[in-house]
Amino acid sequence: MNAPGFETLIYEKLGTCAEIRFNRPHRLNAVVETFYCELIDALRQAEADPDVRAVLLTGEGRAFCVGADLKEHSSGGRNESQRREYLQVANDACKTIFCLSKPVVAAINGYALGAGAEIACSCDFVLMAESARIGFPEVSIGTSVGGGVSQILPRLVGLAKARELILTGIRIDGVEAARIGLASLAVADDRLKDAAIDFVNELASKAPISMGLAKKLLNDSSDNDLDIQLQNELDGLVMCTTTEDWQEGVDAFAEKREPRFKGR
Repeated sequence: MNAPGFETLIYEKLGTCAEIRFNRPHRLNAVVETFYCELIDALRQAEADPDVRAVLLTGEGRAFCVGADLKEHSSGGRNESQRREYLQVANDACKTIFCLSKPVVAAINGYALGAGAEIACSCDFVLMAESARIGFPEVSIGTSVGGGVSQILPRLVGLAKARELILTGIRIDGVEAARIGLASLAVADDRLKDAAIDFVNELASKAPISMGLAKKLLNDSSDNDLDIQLQNELDGLVMCTTTEDWQEGVDAFAEKREPRFKGR
């Protein structure tokens, strides 16, 4: 069922998954400020819903997201302060994805360029149609990357490959993205939707508290030394043993059945 109130997005709950579809197909889902604000609201809605265990981002029509709506930018309607506010909300949207306690999967149909590629890189997993294209054209049009890409992309593909992608602005297809580790999976174009649903459903079947903890540990790992990370892992393990889901996991293993996690 689609949640009301969004102009640039479609928000639907598919069982334990929240699907957020970018809905500006007439502009190939190019981003505007309203889009970012609504994306943040939709992600917060998914975060607050205890029935939602995973989030899927994808695009309506022929593209995932082709980046900033240059038609709107070229109108010159923003002063310097307003431009900064727009760029800040763009960063906020990517940070919200990155920090969400629930796993977020990007299913890239068509183009994911500029801001669209930044959104994808903020997700925990990227699935791509084989013919889809992802790229960072910012230096080709006199602007700069955002959304944390300069930190996240080297983690995914290594510094040398990140330099190549960002400094040349080349576009790569789903097969190449999967080969270098930017995408987790590349599938035939007509299988993307089914593959993405299967993928998020698998994620949604895991223990929600453990999932959120694991995501945070991984996200924080490059900022901490080993002693801090070991302590954080220990604290997390101790906390997990106090949950109902931990006991359910132990019982299910002993009884040789699938666990039924409740997020408690």
